[in-house]
Amino acid sequence: MPTRRTRAAGNQWESTEQRHFRCHVGEINYDVNIGGTQLRFRPLFSDCHLLTEQRGRSRRLTVDERKRQVPAMPVSLLWAVDVYGRVYSLSTAGQVWEQCRDAQMEFKRVTAAQRCCWGIACDNGVYLNVHASDLPVRCQEEAYENQRWNPVDGFSDRLLPSDRWQWSDVTGLQHQPLDGFRLPSVSWEWEGDWHADENLDGEPTEKGGWTYAIDFPATYTKDKKWNSCVRRKRWLRYRRYNVMDSWAKIPSQQAALPDPFSDISCGGWEISDEPRGRMSLWAVSLQGKVWFREGIDHHNPEGSSWEEMTLPGEVVQISCGPGDLVWAVLWEGQLIVREGVSRDCPKGTSWAVVDSPSPEVGATHVAVGINVVWALTKDNKVWFRRGVNSHNPCGSGWIGMVGEMLMINIGLNDQVFAVGREDRAVYFRQGVTSSELSGKTWRAVTVPRDGDRSHSSASSVQSAGCYFCGEERAPSAVSDVESDTEKGSTDGSGLLLAAAAVSTEPSADAAPTDPPEARVPKVTSDSFISDLVSDREPATAPWGAAVPEEDLVLGEEEVRAPCAGAAISSSQSGGLGQWSNVDLEEAQGQRDQAGAPADSADTCSLSSLAAYALAAEDQYGADQHPLWAWVSGGGCSVDSHSQLGWFNCSTTNASPLVQSVQSMSLSVTPAQTAAWRRQIFEQLSERTKREMDNFRHYEQAVEQSVWVKKGTMQWWRDWRPHKWTDVHFALEQFSGPEGDKDGILFIYYNFNEEKKYLHAFINEVTILVPVLNDAKHSFAIYSPERTKQRWPIRLAAPTEQEMHDWLALLSDACCSSRGIQGPPSKQAVWSVTCKGDIFVSEPSPGLEAVPYPTPCDQMFWRQVGGHLRLVESNSVGVVWGIGYDHTAWVHTGGDGGGFSQGLASSTDNIYTQVDVKSVYIYENQRWNPVTGYTNRGLPTDRYMWSDASGLHECTKTNMKPPSAQWTWVSDWAIDYGVSGGTDRDGWQYAADFPASYHGYKTLKDFVRRRRWSRKSKLTTTGPWQEIPPISLIDVSLLPCAAPSGVDVVPLWAISNKGDVLCRLGVTALTPAGSSWLHVGTDQPFKSVSVGGASQVWAIAKDGSAFYRGSVSPQSPAGDCWYHIPSPARQKLKQVSVGRTSVFAVDENGNLWYRQGVTPSYPQGSSWEHISNNVRKVSAGPLDQVWIIADKVQGSLSLSCGTVCHRLGVQPVEPKGQSWDYGIGGGWDHITVRGNSTEPPRARLPSLTAPAPPAPPAARSAEVNGSAGEC
Repeated sequence: MPTRRTRAAGNQWESTEQRHFRCHVGEINYDVNIGGTQLRFRPLFSDCHLLTEQRGRSRRLTVDERKRQVPAMPVSLLWAVDVYGRVYSLSTAGQVWEQCRDAQMEFKRVTAAQRCCWGIACDNGVYLNVHASDLPVRCQEEAYENQRWNPVDGFSDRLLPSDRWQWSDVTGLQHQPLDGFRLPSVSWEWEGDWHADENLDGEPTEKGGWTYAIDFPATYTKDKKWNSCVRRKRWLRYRRYNVMDSWAKIPSQQAALPDPFSDISCGGWEISDEPRGRMSLWAVSLQGKVWFREGIDHHNPEGSSWEEMTLPGEVVQISCGPGDLVWAVLWEGQLIVREGVSRDCPKGTSWAVVDSPSPEVGATHVAVGINVVWALTKDNKVWFRRGVNSHNPCGSGWIGMVGEMLMINIGLNDQVFAVGREDRAVYFRQGVTSSELSGKTWRAVTVPRDGDRSHSSASSVQSAGCYFCGEERAPSAVSDVESDTEKGSTDGSGLLLAAAAVSTEPSADAAPTDPPEARVPKVTSDSFISDLVSDREPATAPWGAAVPEEDLVLGEEEVRAPCAGAAISSSQSGGLGQWSNVDLEEAQGQRDQAGAPADSADTCSLSSLAAYALAAEDQYGADQHPLWAWVSGGGCSVDSHSQLGWFNCSTTNASPLVQSVQSMSLSVTPAQTAAWRRQIFEQLSERTKREMDNFRHYEQAVEQSVWVKKGTMQWWRDWRPHKWTDVHFALEQFSGPEGDKDGILFIYYNFNEEKKYLHAFINEVTILVPVLNDAKHSFAIYSPERTKQRWPIRLAAPTEQEMHDWLALLSDACCSSRGIQGPPSKQAVWSVTCKGDIFVSEPSPGLEAVPYPTPCDQMFWRQVGGHLRLVESNSVGVVWGIGYDHTAWVHTGGDGGGFSQGLASSTDNIYTQVDVKSVYIYENQRWNPVTGYTNRGLPTDRYMWSDASGLHECTKTNMKPPSAQWTWVSDWAIDYGVSGGTDRDGWQYAADFPASYHGYKTLKDFVRRRRWSRKSKLTTTGPWQEIPPISLIDVSLLPCAAPSGVDVVPLWAISNKGDVLCRLGVTALTPAGSSWLHVGTDQPFKSVSVGGASQVWAIAKDGSAFYRGSVSPQSPAGDCWYHIPSPARQKLKQVSVGRTSVFAVDENGNLWYRQGVTPSYPQGSSWEHISNNVRKVSAGPLDQVWIIADKVQGSLSLSCGTVCHRLGVQPVEPKGQSWDYGIGGGWDHITVRGNSTEPPRARLPSLTAPAPPAPPAARSAEVNGSAGEC
């Protein structure tokens, strides 16, 4: 039977039975299709029902049956500190706050991770609580005993003066006697005494553990030889961290200690997987300094030392996310963001300043996650930062959210926790998903503490009801966690109480005096940031229950009351505050200050009820209703499918809040009640009708088809040690009622004798790349997230044919899910990999939008048949390409070829294509006085037959074609066309390996090499037609604007001999053109580009630039060349001309922009450096700039050949501001000269509306920096 897959702990997967799962976005409606059985899960009014429908029969599943269908959630902890300094933890599977050990200790605040929790105690010390686990924290210490042989004593500890220490580390540079090792702190203990390691690379050594070598340092062996003059022994000792589930004080440094800390935050464990347990810990001192804890990893959870960070001002609070986000709050109310945080530099490089969300009041608190940033201002308002990610840690704008909080914290999966301002309760943000990071509503955590006298009254503000506005809003999909929010709010009494809570009529029995204020104790003077940096005015209290924000959005002029004819003015709605819609609209100024105070006696609001409830319940004592000062969710794993028991408190004894609401409901008139009942009934009727419409096409839904293809493959494992693992691979496709198709990929594997699997949605796949080599028939699958990590899913098929079949099938499924069919459009973006594969992407309208373009890692690329070295296009639809054998090809407008020829793709305009490529190897020799040059090198030399780098051995016999598709068409021959020249035998000479080679021998040349070449041929099919007879090395077409009035398209090219050519007769109907026109030059050229207004630029083989003058439709070849000086000490190799801009790349990988290019002076004035690590550049008809970059940071290593997009390119700033990284590596060429789609213009703001936020400033580190930072 097919299986349903559910996620378990640690990103692993397990299987449970089910066929198909589908969720309708926008309303709560889940469909499960099991063969002929249709299961539908939907909420009906006051409860959620799961119906089983089959052959006309239906029944309701029991509660136990529903619980069994819910996957188990991994247990994790939410940490909190009450106002008395006591630390508690709440399990995701529990319903009671449990006090931590060391109850006598008092803490100011804590910061949690999955494996540990850090805290600042009231004695200003930093403490660590490591969670107990089956895997102990164990560290290995090692030292090496070194000896040298002498004729008198044999091997002894008498070493030469130039030798290493007798007791040293592995390098020999550090003196490490056995008695010099000390435990880092009292939390560690030795497991045993020192003992010799009697193993060498997994093999046993002789008794005693000695290994031998010729000298220090060298390669050691276990066997003693006649020339073994030195030996060493490795001594080992293990220490264990023995303080688990208890607070251990971090030992003081020997150097000067930092001043006492006031804030602390941990994170950074998702930056890299190596070393295991690595973590970043940031702290803020009372003097506003920021400190970073060095050396925290699995083997040293305490870290080693504190390092002070440079700051632009004094800091009051800091927050570090699981990834590379680090934000802090300055005393002045501004925020700063740490930039440059990476695996190699977890401390970051610089700070960037971000303004406070509200200009009038500064920020007091910030919390960051993986892709989110939340902040609080001095008036306790909550703000959400839009557009935050790893590439843009500063984000793009602030959004005002509902609520008033004292502090806020982000947990795993970007879940949000906070402490309320008035009631000091812990709140959880419901509805946070990857697609809706801001969530939907706040909900109080109402579970009691361990040891409370009565659990029945633990919740004080849970049941304040729901607010019904005058407008009907479509329900949105929520998770299982949110389902409890709707319970109790749809029956008659619940709705009546909710209506009473927002009634504008004052109660007849209401007291004329203000409700009593709740007295809240404080720990110390530095317990809360808001007390340090804010001068608060009286503000409204938060609400006590879950209030969906989408139902609480007020209009700009008035708020509609739930009863007919009634209205609440802005002065009467002070308790509601400035509501913000959940659709992430920008905050529109401050709320109206006119009217009565928010806490007036005649204002019946949720805030007054909450304040009254807090004061009324205070009579039971502090232990009954905890008042929280701090919460940390860094170790709490909650997702949209988690089921929590934090919100179901006992209601045996009605709380004073419920009693007060019930007493207030007596003042509601019968007319108001009837009007509310009528309105509620109409809303529920509309909701029922809307949900029942889903059953209108029930027969068609039953007949939805599901198609599954399975096979066996090998998968390159994601974790260390990386290796090929046998897996089962399956593609499950299904069609919807409207004929739309989608699918899921499944990879089943075994890990520790347990069956696991990964999955990927077809509509999230961005590219399928064949990885051709002689060992495996493999291909890679990318998604947006794996594109950012530069770590795709790699699979290998048993045979080449099976690989092609799977590629064709997956490519067709991806195109079907995205609605893409037929040949590439005229606006398509083309790219070529370093192996000659051709890919095309259909650009979205917002790809070049400013300031928020579509991220290029979300672009979908599909492969086009054929094999080329480069491709150039324009918006008229003319596409040319050049093969590795310099043959010119033109696109025929067909679709198919290559691996997709076996599918239903059209064979029209598909032709056979042949490409020839040369394979090179190097013969290396070294000179010696006896025999001269010989193939016997030094032990440190490269292989005598190698590749260009010398790191890989490549001989004539073991060298194979690039892949199984290629065949040899010639024998090995000496290549005389090597850069730098050769002698008559093909040799190049140098002083040593590697060095600068030249074609003649001198007295200082002790090594030489020569290159051998052999040609291989590939035969494939694709929508390409050959254009004989001239061989080309570069080609360029005029980038036309859309719509274009150009009939004849200017096309320039460079022949393989360096001649400049102009093609005549190129049109949309005759893309191949008619004839070549030779353009005279005085030296060979290697690159050419034609841009807007017929600007023609070219690069000569000596690296100099030239501009062709007087080029026009009447004179397509122009009249003369103008020499343009190259950048200082640089040789250019490629140029690209857009509509008005000129970019060039030099031989050292630097990208240059030509300044001062105007219609009156098209040659420009000077070169300006933009970036480095650039391989190719392409400027388009909109002056957009795309490059192929090297040395782009991936999850494990640097990636070469990555597609990058220049952001911020505008007429006022044609150079752009920063880079956005796309697909890579392994790419060699890209052209965007066909994409002339104008981005949608931003709507101009009205004269009365507030101005939109300014676009984010370009980060100084990226403006003229590297396209691929290390």
